[in-house]
Amino acid sequence: MRSTMASNKSALLLLLLSLLLLCVLHCAVCRDVALPDGPLFRVAGFPLSLPCLVSGYEGPRTQEFEWFLYRDDAGGRQMGVVSTRDKGFPYAPFQARVRSGEVRVERDSGDKVRLVIQRLRAEDQGKYECYTPSTDSTYQGNYSATVTVKVIPDTLQISFTRSLTGQAVPEGAELTLTCSAGIQSEQLTHLSITFGKRGGGEVSVGGAGGEVSTVREILSIDKLLGVVPGRFYKDRYDDGEITLEKRNGEGGQGVYVLKMRAVQPDDTGSYFCEASQWIRDIDRSWQKIAQRTLDIGNLTVQHLAESLSVTSSPKGEVTLQVGSPLILTCEVLGLPAEVNSGLLVQWMKRGSVSSDAVGTGGVEVEVARLSTDGIVSWGDDLSRASGGSMEKVAPGKYSLKLFSARPSDSGVYRCVVSVYAGRRNPSSAMSATLTQRSEGVAVNLKTKDVLVAAVARLPRGPLLKRGSTITLICNATVTTTGPTMAQVQWWRWPIPDLVTKKRSDVPPVDPPVVASPTLVAALMHDGVANIYVNSSEISIDRLSAISYRLRVHSATMEDQGLYACHAEAWGQDPHGGWYNTGAKAESNAVNVYLYARAADLLLIPLVIGVSSALFVGIVIIATVTCCFMKRLARQRTPK
Repeated sequence: MRSTMASNKSALLLLLLSLLLLCVLHCAVCRDVALPDGPLFRVAGFPLSLPCLVSGYEGPRTQEFEWFLYRDDAGGRQMGVVSTRDKGFPYAPFQARVRSGEVRVERDSGDKVRLVIQRLRAEDQGKYECYTPSTDSTYQGNYSATVTVKVIPDTLQISFTRSLTGQAVPEGAELTLTCSAGIQSEQLTHLSITFGKRGGGEVSVGGAGGEVSTVREILSIDKLLGVVPGRFYKDRYDDGEITLEKRNGEGGQGVYVLKMRAVQPDDTGSYFCEASQWIRDIDRSWQKIAQRTLDIGNLTVQHLAESLSVTSSPKGEVTLQVGSPLILTCEVLGLPAEVNSGLLVQWMKRGSVSSDAVGTGGVEVEVARLSTDGIVSWGDDLSRASGGSMEKVAPGKYSLKLFSARPSDSGVYRCVVSVYAGRRNPSSAMSATLTQRSEGVAVNLKTKDVLVAAVARLPRGPLLKRGSTITLICNATVTTTGPTMAQVQWWRWPIPDLVTKKRSDVPPVDPPVVASPTLVAALMHDGVANIYVNSSEISIDRLSAISYRLRVHSATMEDQGLYACHAEAWGQDPHGGWYNTGAKAESNAVNVYLYARAADLLLIPLVIGVSSALFVGIVIIATVTCCFMKRLARQRTPK
């Protein structure tokens, strides 16, 4: 009996589980129609978009939809709005609006559509129902869903203080745009502001043939009061070139001020201000429920290159005597007076007295510069810092002065001006708005006729050996007018193999061109001696007006080689300053060969003799010891 009852309970439990599984499977394929959770608050005069999705259906993939409205003031009566399958479905209040397209159904997919009312009216408030006619084999699930829509009045206001006139604004000028906006709503809504631009210098990003929007967002304050730069303006915003701030205005309105520190040619276009009203729906998503756009006006930016010019004076060519002052002037014209711009002014020079023709060769080098903050710095020739000046002598006019011109100052000078439009003190990483160069000024220096001759010799004496003092004489003569001094350098080349086999008194040979010389020492024009090698003790001095001596004390094998002296002529200008005339001469080469010392010659036989004696002694001792030991062994042997 008990076993039978237990069996019945098991069968009943199994039946209940089967029914539950069938219900789950049955409900899983039930038709379901979904609308957003309500109520939804939307603004009169602006669009309403209600998405409706059907799922769990049978039949074709493309489902039909019908929309109904239950107005608050209609006592709950049903009113047909629009249908996807029946053109005669709308009731009279909606027929004209449906025909004009103001009220329509937009299909996102076969089972998802949107009811769109382009301009919402106050009488459109009520409960909306989305109904899907059945295509199922059995009638199961829900075939409609409803949502309540509340229509609130339009209170969004927007205005601007000053419009743009379209007149040309110079590149680098500051631009300020002001827009006021506000809302008065009983509902909790947020306001966002966007400044934007249409048209101008945009370039198609999508390539030829693609439709490219010419609308660019510049800067926005979003619904959560965050500042968001547009894609094309992010770098300028990060650099502080564009700012947007909110101020409190009259009547509860906010005043939004956009500032561009320095406009660029790409800023040409039509500007607008856009205010949007936002609300957060029940599902926590933000919806834009109202929007107004106000045109502020057109802006035209004039390129700086169209007005800027850089000139230098004197014009053409300048010829000066050595020691005369050189004065060059650079003038910058066409800078807009209303634009506060930083200027970097540089004087560049190409060519020198050593060039075959002035300005035809060589690398252009910087002589001096005046930075945007008024600091003067000099190029590679730092000696000019005390022998010249660079200054601003008038607005837009800059001078370069060399108090005593040298032959090395000859060349073609140009003034290079870099303009930082609208940026008085730009950062070092900032690129210049525009850089222009003046025409060249050729500067020629008249130099004296200078002739230089140099002869090197090795005085006669004992043969040079390792450890001796090498003495070399250089006779350098300078033929010219006025005070002059010779500057002498001693150079050394390795000895070629064919020379090392000859005596030191062979006729002089020219310095080899295949080997790299070593600068040994120099006696400067002002009497300062410079030693450039550390292998031996070296001295250099002046014996007479034309005779210069080089001595290498305790010479080593590394000091032998081919020696030659180079002489350069230095002249004195009327102000007492010394300058390199550019005249120079190279002497003949002197062969310096070091012979072995007597002690060195005796070293080898001495070593050989000592070694031989030691070897013979060791052999004799070994022989005697061996014989003695054998004899001692025989004596100890018993008989």
